[in-house]
Amino acid sequence: MIEKVHQHIINELQQGARTDTIFVLTAVLFNLIVLAVNSGVASSAVSDNPKTSDDVILMIFIFLIAIVNVVSVRALTTGKKTRTLLIQGLLSMYRDNEVDKYYDSSLLANYDKRYLSFTIVILCIAFIAVLVPLTIRFV
Repeated sequence: MIEKVHQHIINELQQGARTDTIFVLTAVLFNLIVLAVNSGVASSAVSDNPKTSDDVILMIFIFLIAIVNVVSVRALTTGKKTRTLLIQGLLSMYRDNEVDKYYDSSLLANYDKRYLSFTIVILCIAFIAVLVPLTIRFV
């Protein structure tokens, strides 16, 4: 039975890693695409014949940036908490079976740093995706 529980936890960790990867890639790609689109819209808005629709489009995409990034960061936070709980369960199982010396519990801190790094990258690109088009438009 222990083997089945162990395999189940490992499968959950793998699924969580795939899900986290999808959220990170989605957020980064979305931010870069919106950066390009909004930069084009902002450039159009500073032409000789600016349209109100350009500013509306700019604001809609900025709103979408906020939504996509909040969802992505929340998903990463949930993934981090889930990974921590699952690994703590594994560590308990390893302790009970006296094989805990083969898994360094300091890895939990490394996972926390990795999630923080992912979050910082996502938020920095989101910030750039908002700031650059607004600079083009208003400066």
